Amino acid sequence: MPMQRFSRAQLRPTPWKNGGGSTREIASWPPGAGIEAFDWRVSIATIAASGPFSVFAGVDRTIMLLEGDGVQLRAAEGGLDHRLDTPFAPFAFSGDVALDCTLLGSASHDFNVMSRRARCRADVRVLADAQSLPVASGGLLMSLHGQWRAGDQTLSVGEGLWWADVAMAWALTPSDDDARLVAVRFHMKSQET
Repeated sequence: MPMQRFSRAQLRPTPWKNGGGSTREIASWPPGAGIEAFDWRVSIATIAASGPFSVFAGVDRTIMLLEGDGVQLRAAEGGLDHRLDTPFAPFAFSGDVALDCTLLGSASHDFNVMSRRARCRADVRVLADAQSLPVASGGLLMSLHGQWRAGDQTLSVGEGLWWADVAMAWALTPSDDDARLVAVRFHMKSQET
């Protein structure tokens, strides 16, 4: 599959069944895979009310605050207690863990990456300067602040691109000193040596 562009502003929200928020899916692989069958999935969630996080057995997760006051994440049986209140700071955790989520104020808007542990692994980084992103068979880039050059593509705030099932590397260049870009690379286990 070739590269796909997206704009955060054009992503459709899907309300949660519990009424506590909504999810805007950016990409999921393979195409048409449901919530139980994806290899990887990237989305933006709006958390509007405190409540439990869904458990995803066998899935590794990374969450990152985009806007809002953030949330407190706590494991029901202990072992995890994390305050997610700093924008653009990825936090990785196991989807196997039952978590309670408490809003720290107003609604929280979060970037989410999920990868099925047996099939692939995800590398999530926030970039602030020009870099060469190594080859990956799937991934996603999204401008968080400022404008970025990704190869021959220009990404403004909230714009991005994703690719899957094709090896791609990127030369990434920010337009100004305070620009930020989230870079996600997926490595399929069957392709790793």
